[in-house]
Amino acid sequence: MTSKPELVVFDMDGVLVDVHSSWAWVHEHFGTNNEDSLKAFMDGKIDDLDFMKKDIKLWKRTNRYISRDDIVEILKDVPLIDGFQNCIPVLSERYETAIISGGLKPLAEYIGKSYFDMIMANDLKEKNGRLTGEGILEVELKNKGKAFDRLLSEMNFEEKETVAIGNSHIDAPMLKKAGTGIAFNPADKKVKEASDIIIEEKDLSLLLDFL
Repeated sequence: MTSKPELVVFDMDGVLVDVHSSWAWVHEHFGTNNEDSLKAFMDGKIDDLDFMKKDIKLWKRTNRYISRDDIVEILKDVPLIDGFQNCIPVLSERYETAIISGGLKPLAEYIGKSYFDMIMANDLKEKNGRLTGEGILEVELKNKGKAFDRLLSEMNFEEKETVAIGNSHIDAPMLKKAGTGIAFNPADKKVKEASDIIIEEKDLSLLLDFL
């Protein structure tokens, strides 16, 4: 553990909420399937903005009048991870806290507005009460280290003063940069290798043993 942590940074999907993807949650609600665009993104054929655009287009096919508020309502049913209510209010009193997520910002704001000092996640453009079909990119899925650097610059912290918590290889870059990296409920080997501490159990309150 870093000697004097001042800032604790969380991934969201799989860490703060008990779903692997907030984007996938919305797809499940509408009965849409983004497997083709996911494969294209993973293969490097499309970038983050194109990936988001294709997802939003699928949602708009089910309802062309859909709004950001509609997405918020859908996301309100996303379950919090076990231990959220026992852990996050305590840590928000002890430290500065932040979210860095490639997930949906409407969900991050909904669950985190009372506890987190800064939220970086990907959002949905809206005009005249309707989604435009475009996304707002704050966190590149394949480059969370870049978002982590920007967060530290904006919040005026050094890497050694931070703890970062994530659950997958996508989080590995920011876990490596942080003073202490914690793999929580790890989904793969790469996130474990990037971490100083590993918590296998899916219970956020276990973080209090270290923080």
